[in-house]
Order: sequence, then structure tokens, then C-alpha cells
Amino acid sequence: MTIPSFTLNNGVTMPALGFGVYQTPPDETIAAVESALATGYRHIDTAAAYGNEREVGEAVRRSEVGRDDIFLETKIWISDFGYDETLHGFDKSAGKLGVEVIDLLILHQALPGEFDLTVQAYRALEKLYGEGKVRAIGVSNFMPDHLTRLLAETEIVPAVNQIEVHPYFRQSELLAVDTEHGILNQAWSPIGGITFYRDGSHGSTLEDPVIGAIATEHGKTPAQVMLRWHLQQNRQAIPKSVRPARIAENFDIFDFDLTPDRLTAIDALDTGIRGGPQPEDITRETFGVPIPEP
Repeated sequence: MTIPSFTLNNGVTMPALGFGVYQTPPDETIAAVESALATGYRHIDTAAAYGNEREVGEAVRRSEVGRDDIFLETKIWISDFGYDETLHGFDKSAGKLGVEVIDLLILHQALPGEFDLTVQAYRALEKLYGEGKVRAIGVSNFMPDHLTRLLAETEIVPAVNQIEVHPYFRQSELLAVDTEHGILNQAWSPIGGITFYRDGSHGSTLEDPVIGAIATEHGKTPAQVMLRWHLQQNRQAIPKSVRPARIAENFDIFDFDLTPDRLTAIDALDTGIRGGPQPEDITRETFGVPIPEP
């Protein structure tokens, strides 16, 4: 089947559903990506800091799907922020992926405490874009104030902002700010990884009774309902799995629609509690790790 797509603010199209490999061990990545491509996924999301770009590239080469039909996205880690450092970061990622052009290259974090390095890194992305080495550029985990600072000092509006979004943590203000600027919201942890209830206790979106009831209505799983929720609210979603059955299940979301009241019911589950790290807490001292050469 043909996957629906989003058109980015520079006219490039990207599949509405992607496949992620965060925390997928390198020795499991090739099989997982091969399974995803065989299932029908055409967007693969990785990152320099994941340590599996090389395996993603190998899976793409082994696949019967042509390279031109696969949308590859990766991220520059904070250890490679800075103008020349980010240009070299592209060389490292492209070398590991085994490609000359990366479809979407983004900055992995805002690095607010050293934002001058972030700006220089983004200017390097602009150069790569101008040279045709990347088809689109963007950011990840940027909050509204980070975007304001970036837009004031650079030329190209990011095509995407990849952020934590799931029913228990919706980030409504940030979603609205991105949309206002023509930036596509891209959801990592789209079905909830580390999730919390309003009282701070751990919970699971997969066991939420509201989502479960909606899933039963449609003869779908809670994960499928959540992915559909993202797409109908014009967000690109990037689920991950290493299990072929789950990979296929997450892809089977294009044959039903959620009514407006069901979408609203899922919105109402928002706890406002982040599962991942606070963007303001990201520093090179705490999170910096060297990114190896190809």
C-alpha cells in the first residue's frame, strides 16, 4: 500500500509513519529494519548517538526497496555541535549509513547552556542543505524559547521538531508553536515509553482504560489507536520494535478513523509529566559522548 505522507515546509514529502531504532542493539538493528521495510515502512529514523547508523545502512542496502524510496533521518549529537564539528558529524553519519545524501538531518538536543554552539551547528546544517547533501533539516527536543532563539539567528526554519509526545505527555503549547512556524511535529515515544500518572506513579498507556475502550470499539490494539491519534492530529510518529509481529501491528493503522470526541478523550489523558530528560538539563558534561568515526 501507499503510505500517506506529510509535505515539509520546503516541499519535500515524508511518510506519515516512520520506524525508529532508539535503544535497538546494533546486532538486532539490521533484522528489525529489514522487517520494517518488508512490512511497508519507508522512513527509518536513527541517530549518531544510537550507535546503529551503520546497521541501518546495511539493512537499507540488503533490502529489495530502492534507496530512492526510503527516507533516512538521523541526528547530530551534542558532542559534535559547532560549525566545523557538525559538518564532520554529517560526514560520520553519511559514512556509516553508506549514503551521499541524507533525507533529514536534525540537531538531537537544544543544548541551551551553550546555545552559541547550537546556532553554529544549525548553520552547518543550512550549509549542508544549500549544497544538496541533505534534503531537509530540523531539530529535536527544542522548546518554544529554544525555537525563538534559533529562528532569530538562522535563515532556514526547521522542517521538523522531533519531541516526546504521547497521550500522557502531549506538549500542547509546543505543538501549537511548531505548527505556527510551519514546523512538522514528529513524535518520539509515540505510544509512551516511560510514562507517569498525575500523582507521579508509573503507568502504561497500553493499559489505559480510555484507550483500551476505544481500541475495543475499532477492533484494534491500544498501540494502533495511539498511532492513529498522532496521524489524525497531523503529527508524524516513529514507533519502534524488534519483533516482526509488533512491527507489522504498528503499521496496520490506515484502515480506520477516530471520531473527534475520541481524539478529545485521548487528549484529556495528558498528565503534563515528561518521561524523558528535561531539555534544559542536557549538557555536554553530563551527556556528551564521543561519536566514533565511520
